[in-house]
Amino acid sequence: MTAYNDDIDDIRTLKEQNGSGWDAIDPESVARMRAQNRFRTGLEIAQYTADIMRRDMAEYDADSSVYTQSLGVWHGFIGQQKLISIKKHLKSTNKRYLYLSGWMVAALRSDFGPLPDQSMHEKTAVPALIEELYTFLRQADARELDLLFTQLDRARAAGDETGAEFIQSQIDNHETHVVPIIADIDAGFGNPEATYLLAKKMIEAGACAIQIENQVSDEKQCGHQDGKVTVPHEDFIAKLNAVRYAFLELGIENGVIVARTDSLGAGLTQKLAVTHHPGDLGDRYNSFLDVEEISEADLGDGDVVIKRDGRLLRPKRLASNLYQFRPGTGEERVVLDCITSLRNGADLLWIETEKPHVEQIAGMVDAIRAEIPNAKLVYNNSPSFNWTLNFRQQAYDALAEQGQDVSAYDRSDLMSVEYDDTELARLADEKIRTFQRDGSARAGIFHHLITLPTYHTAALSTDDLAKGYFGDEGMLAYVRGVQRREIREGIATVKHQNMAGSDIGDNHKEYFAGDAALKAGGQHNTMNQFG
Repeated sequence: MTAYNDDIDDIRTLKEQNGSGWDAIDPESVARMRAQNRFRTGLEIAQYTADIMRRDMAEYDADSSVYTQSLGVWHGFIGQQKLISIKKHLKSTNKRYLYLSGWMVAALRSDFGPLPDQSMHEKTAVPALIEELYTFLRQADARELDLLFTQLDRARAAGDETGAEFIQSQIDNHETHVVPIIADIDAGFGNPEATYLLAKKMIEAGACAIQIENQVSDEKQCGHQDGKVTVPHEDFIAKLNAVRYAFLELGIENGVIVARTDSLGAGLTQKLAVTHHPGDLGDRYNSFLDVEEISEADLGDGDVVIKRDGRLLRPKRLASNLYQFRPGTGEERVVLDCITSLRNGADLLWIETEKPHVEQIAGMVDAIRAEIPNAKLVYNNSPSFNWTLNFRQQAYDALAEQGQDVSAYDRSDLMSVEYDDTELARLADEKIRTFQRDGSARAGIFHHLITLPTYHTAALSTDDLAKGYFGDEGMLAYVRGVQRREIREGIATVKHQNMAGSDIGDNHKEYFAGDAALKAGGQHNTMNQFG
């Protein structure tokens, strides 16, 4: 017996118990609807996906070649199509997640319209997008199973027992489109209580992994812009605790916290850390400040000073009332941030860097792993990097170090199209191709993601269509560039009515009304033109 057949038997028994009033209820139809609605709550999804992430983390600890990946998505449909494509081309969703980017929520999902990534958007937009993503992924399950049920009915009607048995096995072993989402809570949208309340909403919507950064909430900046301001460790630890309490309250005891540090690019802090004794965490945070030694006679009205080793040190305070760190301390601060986060409840680390360079990342991870050997990263393969230029420069430097002649290249202009067919460009592209594999092997990167790729792909594909359709190509731009490709490449959206659930609705009508059902999928439906 299978779970599907067991469900049919259970419902048949239940029907018998309820008498003639249930005569119209078909047990197999109910079993199908149950199979199509495997996850009934967001918390069920959060638990299911947390188990997946924990399993994947353990497998990575044993073998760094089995890293995980995701692409950032900004709408449920985009996430759905990504998972459908993964299943179509790669046959399995194993080790493939979704990423929810705060940047894309701000830029695309705010009621205020497009916003910069500064936590100005409505915080409720984040759990709303998580819920939307899982709604679309669950609908992808329902659609795929509906197609299998149709095939099963046809095989039975044709008396094809072997075919029916094969389709039945596909139903029984159906792999869901529901995968883990790593969800960006930015800097927590306020104090720890605000962080806790939002984290609960995100988990209830289905999030099993929450990423939080050590910037201040009220001055939060995009990770690849200037002016970033970090908080003392004790402030960040309080927010890590808030997220953990949210997971525990909701029963997701193995929920995953990703602690992000922006210290590599953050030169400012809003406040000094509290110090209880020399060498404690607060004292170490303050030790990175840019200070000048003064005497008591040099004290001015309103000055803030730190006493260390018998000396008076005045931190350099900007007109914004922010304090600055000494230049060149970023990597050391990152290492301290990461070790502190892991020792205070974080499960994974995120180091925001200014360029994709495996050895730079590995240098920091080596120092972290000297204290915590199983430390591992979520890494942002960011569109904010100019990947072509960065890797051509890395290739240039590698060739120069090997003593090869690089006089044919202008290092400052390596983005130029004239270099596209050169040895240097091919070497750079190979380094880009293997970056994720190399980073996972050398730099402890468990999860690779691109934060906002589908923002760029939506813009690029729309540009292609608009250029042709409103130009000389007219309708041919759509037919040749979109529909013909959909048909020939097996893109499911070519039958957009089916993708939107029309056939599922027809089947439900038949369940509910029998022969009296008015169905949309008859012989005059133009979707029949697509086979």
